[in-house]
Amino acid sequence: MENSALFNISYGLYLLTANENGFDNGSIINTLAQVTYSPDKVSVTVNKSTKTHEMIFNTNKFNASILTEKCPFELIERFGFQSGNETDKFKGFDGCKRSENGIMYLTDFANSYLSCEVVDKTDLGSHTLFIANINNSKVTSDEKSLTYDYYHKNIKPKKWENTSTSKTYYRCIVCGYIYEGEELPKDFICPWCKHGVEDFEKVVENE
Repeated sequence: MENSALFNISYGLYLLTANENGFDNGSIINTLAQVTYSPDKVSVTVNKSTKTHEMIFNTNKFNASILTEKCPFELIERFGFQSGNETDKFKGFDGCKRSENGIMYLTDFANSYLSCEVVDKTDLGSHTLFIANINNSKVTSDEKSLTYDYYHKNIKPKKWENTSTSKTYYRCIVCGYIYEGEELPKDFICPWCKHGVEDFEKVVENE
């Protein structure tokens, strides 16, 4: 089996946001997909270790902002490479508004947002699959949507590429984090994007 074939699946990048007890939080994801039409439903898969997962699980509500190709790396870094359990990601951030459901959405570097209500949850082990109705949606710009491939080729700084001198290392296929070592612990969580071992690829460099 060639796992690299999975890398050719086209993904978008989104900011998933939630609010619980007055606290706003968000995470960068690539797992949003429309699953039905009439009624409009989407699915989103979220790592259980994240604050965003906890908030969506408890409130059954979220917004998803569709990022554009003009999205700067600083926004990806703010919402994707730190934990809402340890920091207020929205502190000092002005490029957002609150939608009718009380949850933040991006006004900058996004072309649309969806306001969703969870109607079903499936336990996938390390992640939960949420199925949600779209209660409201709005187009906010005509900028082109950001894909995972475009992000890696044009937005992610080259300094985040592999600098390991190890013969064997593991690379997060979501954010590019490098874990040096012969074996990746089974319970390892990426310190940048909070994805688990299923999102790491093993790399063996020839000497």
